[in-house]
Amino acid sequence: MDYYSILGVNKNASSEDIRKAYKKKSMQLHPDRPDGDAEKFKQVNEAYSVLKDADKRAQYDNPQPRFSTNNMNAGFGNGFEDIINEAFGFRQQQHPRNQDIKIGVTIDFEDILTGKKLIAAYRLRNGSEETVNLDIPPGANHGDSVRFQGLGDNSFPGRRGDLHVVIKIKKKVGWERHNDDLITEIKVNCLELITGCKTKVNTLNGKHLELTIPSGTKNGTTFSVPQHGIPNIRTGQRGKLLIHINAEIPKVTDANTLNKIQEVLNEIS
Repeated sequence: MDYYSILGVNKNASSEDIRKAYKKKSMQLHPDRPDGDAEKFKQVNEAYSVLKDADKRAQYDNPQPRFSTNNMNAGFGNGFEDIINEAFGFRQQQHPRNQDIKIGVTIDFEDILTGKKLIAAYRLRNGSEETVNLDIPPGANHGDSVRFQGLGDNSFPGRRGDLHVVIKIKKKVGWERHNDDLITEIKVNCLELITGCKTKVNTLNGKHLELTIPSGTKNGTTFSVPQHGIPNIRTGQRGKLLIHINAEIPKVTDANTLNKIQEVLNEIS
């Protein structure tokens, strides 16, 4: 595998040229893009992990022969090796495994409606910095984790660990979610609950809905507005907007107004 060709640079490319080429290629080939390619994306990350490190690049440019004992038992199969190991107490050395890396990214509550594109940076155990392009879909939940194969630690020879990106969603005052439903609360004058009214409701995406409240609506009533909730992360189908009514008691100090209210109460009691 020619790492230079994968990144589209020549063998004399500087570290800065390699970094720029990697950033361009990784964004083009990211699996979440319409024209992305997961296998080529993995190759690009593998190539960059070697060429960005001076020691690894030098070893790649001038490979040294490695001693192997595989040919010592040619013709005998694994059985002979097992017998020798058992007789002399040899144990096959277990190579350390590259560990997975977990990072967190934070998005705003409003982003659960539209999704969010961002670039996350993280450090490996050797101190080098890696970046990954994230395309968080609409409907993501707090605590969801996205796994990127082969983008974890690379301290030891062999397969790299994986990268786990945990999504954190900021809270927003006045808003909650339940599955794919959005929940909010509005205050309505208690007299308007008696007479009925129309009121505007601010939506999470900054728009407005006109809500018709019929006469005789009780405090604590919840109105449901279909297709104004959160897109389902798998189907894209939006949930409901649930609007809780909280009766607001007006402060009346005018004596004539208080007398009129009392008269009405006397009539309906």
